[in-house]
Amino acid sequence: MPKKTRAIKKTDKDKAWNRKSKMTSYKIESIPINKTILIICEGQTEKLYFESFPVLGLKVEAIDLGGQSKSKLVETTQSKVDTSELNYDEVWCVFDMDYKKGENEFSDFDNAIIKANQLGYKVAYSNDAFELWFYLHYNKIEAQQLRSFYYKYLGDKWEINYERDGKKYNFCLKTYQILDEDRMACQKQAIIRANELFEAQKDLAYHLQNPVTIVYKLVEVLNENLRK
Repeated sequence: MPKKTRAIKKTDKDKAWNRKSKMTSYKIESIPINKTILIICEGQTEKLYFESFPVLGLKVEAIDLGGQSKSKLVETTQSKVDTSELNYDEVWCVFDMDYKKGENEFSDFDNAIIKANQLGYKVAYSNDAFELWFYLHYNKIEAQQLRSFYYKYLGDKWEINYERDGKKYNFCLKTYQILDEDRMACQKQAIIRANELFEAQKDLAYHLQNPVTIVYKLVEVLNENLRK
């Protein structure tokens, strides 16, 4: 089924994001799917963000499990893979760790990553929050922060109450576009910064890696298939 299109304001017709998406339906439909990836997320923020990447030749199946435990998310991923008619080239689990929840959260976080790796899945984990990935589009960071720090920063930057409104469906639909069009945001720098954080902490236990986000590795996979 072809993707739905949206009306474009006349004032928007010369914007970069609009020019970039101008392709004939014939050209889009004639490009074969050469790779299929499954992305299992614990929230709609992640799901809608990854679905917003304008990819071609890549089928992205993203699923929001609505806040299950990390171990349960991995179990559900395994069930999905085992029962799906699709053969996935890559399977990604996306979740973060709420540091304030304490030791039970730490063990669940670590065990879920270990189990996912044993099953051959990739894990785009974040500590303390997925929103660290958004923050890295604007700034470097080295000190540990709770998710409230990232919510406050993004809320001020985007002029919303992020914790209340930034998680709503209609706003989550726009997150990729907001970051893509904001001249102060840079995905390339976010990838560099995220990689530096990971390399400096990769030998630590997973729950001790803070701040860290492996989302950049999944973003790199999606970027390999971006519409030119």
